[in-house]
Amino acid sequence: MKFSCEKYLIQQAVSIASRCTASKSPIPALEGLLVEAGQDVRITGYDLKKGIYTSFPADVADPGSIVLNSRLFGEIIRSLPEGIVTVSIDSGFSTSIVCEASDFSIMGSDSGEYPELPSVDRQNAVSIPQNVLSKMIRQTIFAVSDNESRPVYTGSLFEISGDTLTIVAVDGYRLALRKETIDAGDAEDCSFIVPGSALSDVEKLCSDTEDKVEITVGSKHISFVIGDTVLISRRLEGEFLNYRKSIPTDFAIRAEVGRDDLTKVVSRVSLIIDEKTKNPLRVKVDSDGLDIRCRTGVGSAVDQCPAKVTGDAGVTIGFNNRYLLDALKAAPAEAIHIGLNTASSPCVLLPADGSDSFSYMILPVRLRAGE
Repeated sequence: MKFSCEKYLIQQAVSIASRCTASKSPIPALEGLLVEAGQDVRITGYDLKKGIYTSFPADVADPGSIVLNSRLFGEIIRSLPEGIVTVSIDSGFSTSIVCEASDFSIMGSDSGEYPELPSVDRQNAVSIPQNVLSKMIRQTIFAVSDNESRPVYTGSLFEISGDTLTIVAVDGYRLALRKETIDAGDAEDCSFIVPGSALSDVEKLCSDTEDKVEITVGSKHISFVIGDTVLISRRLEGEFLNYRKSIPTDFAIRAEVGRDDLTKVVSRVSLIIDEKTKNPLRVKVDSDGLDIRCRTGVGSAVDQCPAKVTGDAGVTIGFNNRYLLDALKAAPAEAIHIGLNTASSPCVLLPADGSDSFSYMILPVRLRAGE
């Protein structure tokens, strides 16, 4: 195998594919990248749960393939000067990487040892603009669970119904929901659960453009085609939370606040909270706004956020400050409604304009005397 290309092309491809290489695996080949030269050059990373392959144009003098250590190959490519990079291998898997005066020689391994990526048996497909999908993922992924004892919640639920895409994430303490109107084309109504780790990669691969992401849904796997890059992930199986029945719709108290104003107040009061204490925020809903305070071993903090409050003001509720901040930072609206019923019932953040584009639900923290 022998090919030549601009450094930035191979560096970008190696960086993308390396997202899916295994750090440690009983299959040594999975700790490497599969490099294949044909009409173009394709580089693949795979960890048996998800895989990424991406292609780029190159001057291919001799087609072939090899597996190269992901970490070492990536570091070498990044360190090279700008210019034309030439990669060639001999019959003994010795690989030469040359750019200008830089010349490296490393050992690769037989590409036949690299496991084949799963194929996606197309059952449904939809195209979504990259900027829309990346925002929806970014504004919900913080609520994906990292508790492997309930694997179904380590991913996000995708629902396609008519011309509406809904993404839902839940971790047992909070729920994040985003809706967008899309051009579903001939896609059938469906739902599927995508692992959070795959969605994190998809969000990073998307650009802030209206170029489309092609999503193909199979019985066991799902693929995302983003430009010259394809990510394939297994689907998560299991019964996802019935979020429609879980999110309250009627509230005894509503407070309309500026999202940025409340974010700044919560951030200031949170300065005295550290990982050791994790004391909750005490939020009192008064007739003219929100009184937010916290006391820890470090000290105490009090601040206020103006709000338009309707209903039975006077309730005091406790929040995990990080959960509240995550929801506030993700909410795509300048003004939000906070819906409450009691100090022990869920709090819901909604758009103040009355739309249903997002819902963030947070379970309260039980307050103890002195907190």
